[in-house]
Order: sequence, then structure tokens, then C-alpha cells
Amino acid sequence: MGNWVVNHWFSVLVLAVWLGLNIFLFVYAYLKYAKGDKYYYTREILGFCSRTMRKQLDHNLTFHKLVAYMICLHTAIHIIAHLFNFDRYSRSRRATDGSLASILSNLSHHEKDGGSWLNPIHSPNMTVEYVTFTSIAGLTGVIMTIALVLMVTSATEFIRRNYFEVFWYTHHFFIVYILGLGIHGIGGIVRGQTEESMNESHPHKCAEAFQKWDDPDSYCRHPQFEGNPAESWKWILAPVVLYIFERILRFYRSQQKVVITKVVMHPSRVLELQMNKCGFRMEVGQYIFVNCPSISLLEWHPFTLTSAPEEDFFSIHIRAAGDWTEKLIKAFEQQHSPFPRIEVDGPFGTVSEDVFQYEVAMLVGAGIGVTPFASILKSIWHKFRHADHNLKTQKIYFYWICRETGAFAWFNDLLTSLEQEMEDLGRVGFLNYRLFLTGWDSNIAGHAVLNFDRATDILTGLKQKTFFGRPMWDNEFSSIATAHPKSVVGVFLCGPRTLARSLQKCCHRYSSLDPRKVQFYFNKENF
Repeated sequence: MGNWVVNHWFSVLVLAVWLGLNIFLFVYAYLKYAKGDKYYYTREILGFCSRTMRKQLDHNLTFHKLVAYMICLHTAIHIIAHLFNFDRYSRSRRATDGSLASILSNLSHHEKDGGSWLNPIHSPNMTVEYVTFTSIAGLTGVIMTIALVLMVTSATEFIRRNYFEVFWYTHHFFIVYILGLGIHGIGGIVRGQTEESMNESHPHKCAEAFQKWDDPDSYCRHPQFEGNPAESWKWILAPVVLYIFERILRFYRSQQKVVITKVVMHPSRVLELQMNKCGFRMEVGQYIFVNCPSISLLEWHPFTLTSAPEEDFFSIHIRAAGDWTEKLIKAFEQQHSPFPRIEVDGPFGTVSEDVFQYEVAMLVGAGIGVTPFASILKSIWHKFRHADHNLKTQKIYFYWICRETGAFAWFNDLLTSLEQEMEDLGRVGFLNYRLFLTGWDSNIAGHAVLNFDRATDILTGLKQKTFFGRPMWDNEFSSIATAHPKSVVGVFLCGPRTLARSLQKCCHRYSSLDPRKVQFYFNKENF
């Protein structure tokens, strides 16, 4: 009797526990922690940990996705296990061979109250579909599965990139999933022998003598079963409380008034917003979530801060890359009307905050991915102007890769100011920057060659000449490793995955096996 119950329910119980644990990690991994007057990002709280340990905290989205895959896997196995169980229950309920399974399936016929049943299929004519859609466990299971399928399918990169609204709204079905998980087990479909019944009829002894259960002289009686108490709510309680607290906190912060002080339209349809907000404090490389209620009440989009902590405002650069950004840019282009109201939540921490913890830093930005490094370069400019002697970084290599020449105009003034400041302070070698143009034709290249002898670049107006094509990363890493044979080099990227894989391979390839020599640490922005 005990073996029959264990064989039928053990796999389901184990998988349910695994699902609960994964849900806990799933919700917790996506919680955000702001860094402001009273709120500190988790990576700052654990700042005493090693650099490798702290870096793992910046992969919360990757961890979030991996846990989601585990939830899908265990959900599939959990459903399959239930289907096998229901098939066995159906056959046991129809069996007339007097076997243990048949007797246990007919227990309800021997009890007046009918509350001691073990088999959820109470009659031979009852179908699995009927049990599924009339029981709490079955109905919530179907709803949760549908919600999970919608969340997973709409979270693919294609949907996120091209139909963000679909991804955004369907991803909130996780609320349905969590609620379903909380009540999934209250129906008591997973049952076990009562403690009183186990004392009266020992499972192992009475399972062998099941044919004598009706014998008055037998020491075994018909076993009594009851539904096991629901356990899933225990796994989701803590992350749900944390999530609700965080949502309340973020709502409170988002309602604080934001004043737009300046609007600038840059080439290639890039909008710059300079703003003020009471009590707003930031660090280099952080990002904020922005909402425009006149466009969408529920959509919040992340944007990297391009201002420096030393400035009396905070700014973002927004490139037209979808319906929401297109509508926002058009709203600000209409000069005759008042600016639309903007709500801001954050700032939130990223890996770029650690840039000044390295002796040497490599900053690699692709297109609009230059934004976190604009904040860093602005902060450096302010640090040099105010003679900040606490700056640990001795050298910065900055690479900016763009498809079109107009993009370089976004931060031309900043780079020009840095060039001049470095010259005035005699620190020309501190910043080594290179601009790469990947989208060019023979006319642009020919024009650049004819004017190569000019003091400034014909495309950007900077002293540093623009390179045509993509960087040869092996050459770049090799030269940096040679120039800094005993330094720790932080490599920071805000760009596509293909570039991330190339840089990560170079970091491993050119890091010395000797920990006392050059080491490259790869860091990538994740939103």
C-alpha cells in the first residue's frame, strides 16, 4: 500500500518542490534595487566580496532566463507525471481483479462520508478531462500552463525587438501564474494516509494482507486517507512580499515630479533629455526607467544615464528604435505644444559603476551603446578639472563603433572638451580613444584620404582620425597586454552579443596564467 502511494505521487511531489524553488528564484532574480539616499543596489551591499563574486550579481537577467527554462522543464515533467498517474488511476478504477490498486481505488465506496478516497477518479465512467477541469489542481494547472506558454513564446528575442508591447503585457501573466501556484494544492488531490490510520493499520504489514481488510478478526482495517496540505504558497510568499514592496517603492519614486530643463535633437533621430528631480542621486553608468503616460500608462523603458554625477542635472539619449520611442521623439519635436509629462524610476546599478576600480579600463560602445561611457568620460572630465587625487584609474581605452557618421555628433563636444582638458593638464596619454565607422562607401573613404593631412578629422572634427571598418581585437588586446604587463584591465561593453563573445574570448586569451601579471575582466551591460 505504501509503495503504491509512493510510486504514484513521489515524482509529482519532488517536481512540485523543484517548481516552487525555481519560482522563488525566478521572482527574486528580477527584483531591482535602486541606489539613492536610502536604497542600495545589492552589488553595493556585497561590495566586500571579491570582484568575481560581485560580477555575478550583474547577470541577474541571465539567471532570470535560466531559472525560467528550468521552470518550463519541470512544468513539462510535472504534467507528464500527472498524465501517467491519471492513466494508472483510470485503469485501477476500472479494474475488477481484486488487486491492491483496485481496492484502494474503491475505498470511497466503503466509507459513509466518502472523504477517505485515494483515487481522484471516483467512478469508471469519469474521464481524465472531467477531473482536470472540475478539480482545483487540474483547472489551475491548465491556467498556469497557458500563462507560462504565453510568457515564454512572447519573450523570444524577435518578439521583444519587434513587438515590445506584446512581450510587455503577456509577461505580466506571471501574476496569474503565481496566484495559480498559490492555490494549486488546496484541493488536496495529493493524498496520504492519516496518522491515526497508520497507527491502526501499518502500511507495510497491511499492504500484504489487503484481502483480509474486511475480516473482523484481521488486525488491519481499511486505511484512511486525507489530502496533503498545500505547500507551494510557502515557496512564493517571500518573493511575492519582496516584489510587492518593490513595486510600492518604485511607484512612490516614479510619482516624484520630473522637470525637463533642456531638449536636444541630435543627428540620426536621437533625442537628448536633460532633467531634474528632487533627491535624485546617481553614479556613472547607471540607468533609469522612463514612462510617458500620454503614450502608454504601463510601459516603462530603460535608458542609460549619459550625465555625470558631478552635474546638476541628469540626462538620457533616446534613439528611435520602435513605436514607443518614435512616438516620444515626435511628441518632443512638436515645439508649439508643451512637453509631455515624464515619469522616472531609478537609478539602477550596472557593471559600469566599477570602472574606476580598475587601473586600466577598456570601454567599448556600439552605436547608441556609447551612452554609459559618455557618463564615465564626463565624470573623468570633472575629476580632472577638480584635481581628484582619489582616481585609481591610470589609463582608459575608448572604442566607439558606429554605422553612420552622424552618430559621432552625439558626443563630439564631449570628446573635444576631453582632448583639450588632457592637453592643458599634460595628461594626453590618459585617454586613448578610437572611432570606427562600419557603414561607409568609396566617396566617404576617398574624401577622408584626400584630407588625411589635416590637423583634425574630416568626419568628426576631432584630432583623432576615424578608422574605417571594425577593430582588430586581437591586435588591440595584444598591445594593451604589452603596455600594461602587471595591470588589472576592466573590459566594459555595451553592444550586441556577437561583439560580446569576441571580447570575452579575447579576455580569456590574453589574460596571463600568472595572477601577478595582466588580467582582463569582461563586463557587459544587461537590461
